[in-house]
Amino acid sequence: MNIFCTFAIAMILRRLTILNYKNIREATLEFSPKINCLIGHNGMGKTNVLDAIYYLSFCRSANNPVDSQVIKHDEAFCMIEGEYAENDEVTEVISCGMKRGVKKHFKRNKKEYKRLSEHIGLIPLVVVAPADTLLIEGGGEERRRLMDMVISQYDRSYIDALSRYNNAHQQRNTLLKMEDQEPDPLLMQLWEEQMAEAGEQLYEKRRLFVDELVPMFQDYYQRISGGQEQVGLQYVSHCQRGPLLEVIQRDRMKDRAVGYSLHGVHRDDLVFTLGDHPMKREGSQGQNKTYVIALKLAQFEFLKRTSSQTVPLLLLDDIFDKLDAQRVEQIVRLVSADNFGQIFITDTNRDHLDQILSNTALDYKIFHVEEGCLEETYNR
Repeated sequence: MNIFCTFAIAMILRRLTILNYKNIREATLEFSPKINCLIGHNGMGKTNVLDAIYYLSFCRSANNPVDSQVIKHDEAFCMIEGEYAENDEVTEVISCGMKRGVKKHFKRNKKEYKRLSEHIGLIPLVVVAPADTLLIEGGGEERRRLMDMVISQYDRSYIDALSRYNNAHQQRNTLLKMEDQEPDPLLMQLWEEQMAEAGEQLYEKRRLFVDELVPMFQDYYQRISGGQEQVGLQYVSHCQRGPLLEVIQRDRMKDRAVGYSLHGVHRDDLVFTLGDHPMKREGSQGQNKTYVIALKLAQFEFLKRTSSQTVPLLLLDDIFDKLDAQRVEQIVRLVSADNFGQIFITDTNRDHLDQILSNTALDYKIFHVEEGCLEETYNR
């Protein structure tokens, strides 16, 4: 199955309007179609600008699951709007407005979505951020979320299968928790069959994704590290043990004892390795950061080639910390190449960005960020 397309179109965020989003009271930013640098000390609002851009792609914040908490303190509402251009012509206007205690309104070209899942994938995006180290240090949920986020941007049916699986899984767990009586066996069978059907669909899509991703990821890691280390990435799933319905039902009594489902694709994981050893145990801070950056750049490459036919936006949030000069130089060279589209970079260190900009002939803009206020200080 070939999930790749032969070309990709660059969708550019031309203008971003922000009102009362986190610590940003009001801002209207005109961006370069290539590189946009946000400079400022920690806590000034650089990451909040990236989060607003992320919100317009995924209908939610990257780092706060509670919508009301993105509204600026002591304000009743917030609004973000992005104008996206293709070949210098605005083709999409995406906006979101929300008030405290009221359902948010998410619109495409002034028409409100009935289901937010319909929007996912329209503006593909990849973000590299300090919290990505949780992919290595955290539990399997972080790594499953990574797969879900990428696949859902190019495969609408994946979101539907994930929703059906999660619902069936939740319903089965409710039956397993019953203490006063035995659950209805026919109802249990129904939810298990739905889990298995949707779960096998998710497994196949995740398997195809990982198979295609691994060589891209290893290539990026080699280029950033200068070939100093060998890394691996392996997908593990209960679906690899046989038909998922049989795997789920095999330990139903044990599931009853613990009160939840021990088997299913909700336990899928990615195994990260350095040489022949777990990355979590063996990797240094620099190696771990190189690993997640290579993984995210591979995701970018993957999304660019898939049927979305759109070059993703690339958000690089404080990525140079804990990396040696050689690896910083390699990353600079990679992201400055023509095969990347529009890039947003934050840093507290102007030296890193000067290095990027001195090695590129691409257009760029620099914004200074202080206490939620943004000022364009240079453009070329």
